[in-house]
Amino acid sequence: MKKTELEKIRELTEAELDNRLADLKKELFNLRFQHAINQLDNPMRLKAVKKEIAIINTVIRENELKEQA
Repeated sequence: MKKTELEKIRELTEAELDNRLADLKKELFNLRFQHAINQLDNPMRLKAVKKEIAIINTVIRENELKEQA
């Protein structure tokens, strides 16, 4: 992920982050399902979605820590 993409994620509001996280989790579920029945076209997409979920969770946690301080 490029630095500019990360900056864009950090600029999102909490609600937008939650919505994006929910969408990514749905996509990950669908990709896993496709992988299980051997219909997955791009297996690297699984890794990319997991990484983006982790990044969003990290940004959410950073925002929580900023609020506490």
